[in-house]
Amino acid sequence: MRLLLLADTHVPRRARDLPAQVWDEVAKADVVLHAGDWVAPELLDELTAKAARLVACWGNNDGSVVRSRLPERADVVLDGLRFTVVHETGANAGRETRMSRDYPDTDVLVFGHSHIPWDTTTSTGLRLLNPGSPTDRRIQPFCTYMTARIDNGVLADVVLHRLQK
Repeated sequence: MRLLLLADTHVPRRARDLPAQVWDEVAKADVVLHAGDWVAPELLDELTAKAARLVACWGNNDGSVVRSRLPERADVVLDGLRFTVVHETGANAGRETRMSRDYPDTDVLVFGHSHIPWDTTTSTGLRLLNPGSPTDRRIQPFCTYMTARIDNGVLADVVLHRLQK
């Protein structure tokens, strides 16, 4: 199963659209996971139409229309792995301990908000993934997104992709 992980797209404020490379990944993915900050519902409509399957939540920059269509927390089981998608996880300091405590029944937590890519595994085995942003790099050298695979219930080939802007 091919996964595409996105967050903090901020369309149309930070970009008019997703980069073509990201749309190519949407076409290849079995599941797109989006960790919020869509900003406007048009991208949600387009991604819903083009993705084979979309698992998504809203973020702090999303207004009432997006919030009315998405949960604050999205939970899904994919090939036996329990995923949770949220926007915010708080400060970097203590994140692994807090998330292990707050999400004891999750195998993979996909989050956003910071625009800073993150990939760690906590002492309890919880995998924390932040794909960064494909449209707004902020202090990062590149805009980013992630891809991954699930093979027989195991998360594999997690790759952070850099976009040239």
